Amino acid sequence: MVTLLCTVHGCRQPLRREGRRAVCRRRHSFDIARSGYLNLLPPQDRKARRPGDSAEVLAARRRFLGSAAAAPLIRAIVDLMTVGESDAVLEVGCGEGDHLAHIAARFGCDGHGLDISVAAADAAAKRHPQLHWVVANADRFLPYAKGTFRAVVSITSRMNAPEFRRVLHRDGTLLVAVPAPDDLVELRRAALGEGVLRDLVERTVATFVPRFALAHHARLRHVARLDAAAVADVMTGAYRGLRTRERARLTSIGDIDVTLSRDVLIFHPA
Repeated sequence: MVTLLCTVHGCRQPLRREGRRAVCRRRHSFDIARSGYLNLLPPQDRKARRPGDSAEVLAARRRFLGSAAAAPLIRAIVDLMTVGESDAVLEVGCGEGDHLAHIAARFGCDGHGLDISVAAADAAAKRHPQLHWVVANADRFLPYAKGTFRAVVSITSRMNAPEFRRVLHRDGTLLVAVPAPDDLVELRRAALGEGVLRDLVERTVATFVPRFALAHHARLRHVARLDAAAVADVMTGAYRGLRTRERARLTSIGDIDVTLSRDVLIFHPA
């Protein structure tokens, strides 16, 4: 059973559901939205008035992750996991829940997604009501009891090694995916004028050692033919600060073969 914890500073007491609220024994209360997500983000943990990705970025990422071009890479990431039907899985920085939904569908496990964006959590809850969605700041505190999850997943998202270790079962698995050096290299050259191949593996491994030990590294790669609309979506989702001239370059590209690649790192608690 997954136990949620109060996020009020200095509390961290277990939460229980009372109607449309989650309440701790100190009577701190959090509303459950009509769509089903639970907002546990206290005001002091907000990074902005509306933290998280913009509506434009969310919509672009939704279209691309739901497309045939993205499907092979999502399947390949999920194929690296081993999860039981009775296991609880947490995706940190879940966005609208595309990856978590694939994991839950594949293994029949208990899926939990956390994101700082209210808009993302609301969309995830509407699209995947059978799963569990929470709004919280993953850089500060993961509002779950110690050792709750058999698997924690972070796909091009937040990396909080102490909190990942705290909520992961001692026999659990951590999956972290980061962009591989050649990810979107064709579009980076065309729109940004640079095709530098940056390898993030060493830096990522260093983030999690010594709390975790690296068990496996896989470099996944898929080349997809993208039209102009898909090009705009994938770049909007990956690069939030595109300038007007960079967007103009994208519109002139037309159909193009694009590399989609991830370095996937599997860790076990050390």
